[in-house]
This record gives sequence, C-alpha cells and structure tokens, in this order.
Amino acid sequence: MTVLKKIAALLLLLVLLVPAARAEEAARKEFIDQIIETGHQLYVRAGGKLQRAHYASDIYVCKNFTVHVFNENAKNYRMAEYPDVKLVIPDNLPSKECKPYSYGFYWKDIPASQGNPFYVAAQFKYDAKLSKKENMALALDFMKQVKRGDYFQMSAKYYYGVGAHSAIMISDYDPATNTVHWMDSNMLGEKKNGIRYGKVQYDAVKDISWWAEAFCVKTRGATLYRLRDDIIKK
Repeated sequence: MTVLKKIAALLLLLVLLVPAARAEEAARKEFIDQIIETGHQLYVRAGGKLQRAHYASDIYVCKNFTVHVFNENAKNYRMAEYPDVKLVIPDNLPSKECKPYSYGFYWKDIPASQGNPFYVAAQFKYDAKLSKKENMALALDFMKQVKRGDYFQMSAKYYYGVGAHSAIMISDYDPATNTVHWMDSNMLGEKKNGIRYGKVQYDAVKDISWWAEAFCVKTRGATLYRLRDDIIKK
C-alpha cells in the first residue's frame, strides 16, 4: 500500500470513528443526567422529611439510594465493547475482604465483560507510613479529581458517624470555591423507636477539606468510581 493510500485509509477510519465517539459521549452524558434527575425526584418526593433507611430493602439506605437511581436508568444503556451485556453496579466488597482496611470504600471487582460500566478514577487509602499532614495532602488531591456523575464511596470517622457512606457527585470539583456538590441519602438521620430514618440530600455542598477530614483516618479511605467512556444507547 502506498503512502497516499495509507493516509486515505487512516482518514476514512477517523471519519468513521468520530461520529461514534460523539454518540458515546452524548449517551454517557444523558445517562449521568438521568441518574442525577432520578435522585432529584426522590429528593423532591421526600419533601425534606426523613425516610426509612433501616432495612436491607429500603432505597433510602445510602448505598441502596445510589444503586436505585442507577438501576432505574441502566436498562436503557450498554457498553460499546459489550453491547449485549446488561449493565450492573457492584455491591460493596465484604468486610473480611477489605482487610487491613475498614469496610466501605471498595466495591466488588466485577469485570466490564460481566456488566460493570465503572472504573476506579481515583482512590485514597490512609498510609500509616506517612504523617497525618502528608495523608491529608493526598486526600485533598483525591477530592480535586471529582467529576460530575462520579460514584463516591468512603469509609469515614466524622461528625455524622463512623463507617461506610455512598454518594453521587453532581458537578465537577470547583477550584474557585474549593467545593464539591453531591446528592445522597442517610448521611443525616435519626432513630425513632429503634428504626433508622435518613434525609435525602440534593445539591449539598461542602469544602473538600470537610470530606478529606472525614476519611483521612487510619485504616480508612475513599474511592471515585466513574462511568466508562463507551456508553451507548440500547
């Protein structure tokens, strides 16, 4: 093949690939928008009132909330690499498999070939070999990686409690204000007659140092799970 033919073949390939890439970008954005809108609808429906977040089937448990808004929309999408595989969202990794770290900031390692459309975009694990100050710097850098649509998973020890928490980031990290915006359920809540009730939050906002201080604790950490780029409409 001559040089000119090779160039022509390459240009043709680019012409074919660009529309496909744009379609995937649009589908991914639409999927994220729909996930966030579903969370917003649950927030509006709650009307500021606490919702039961006690039993394994309650969608207002923090992890259940993030899984529910995913499942409500995932049926309409696939991955271009695996177009025949139904999308799934992994459960949290069992506590015994998280050792020596605390439960809560790892998901089960489900491959994309089995329907997991997420990858680890960033992760912070407290390093006992480093100083608290050095760990905090790493935790803050981690929070600066936040993008709209990221699924946020942490194991924390902070004002609202100790343990795992799940949230979905609804905007990119804002360097001008040093903040992130998110939605979640059951970060805030209370018990009534032994039953846990949680508050649904939408467009909650905090300085990234607030988040970093929550999970920058020995044995704890946080992960950002991000949708792959090759999301397509079913």
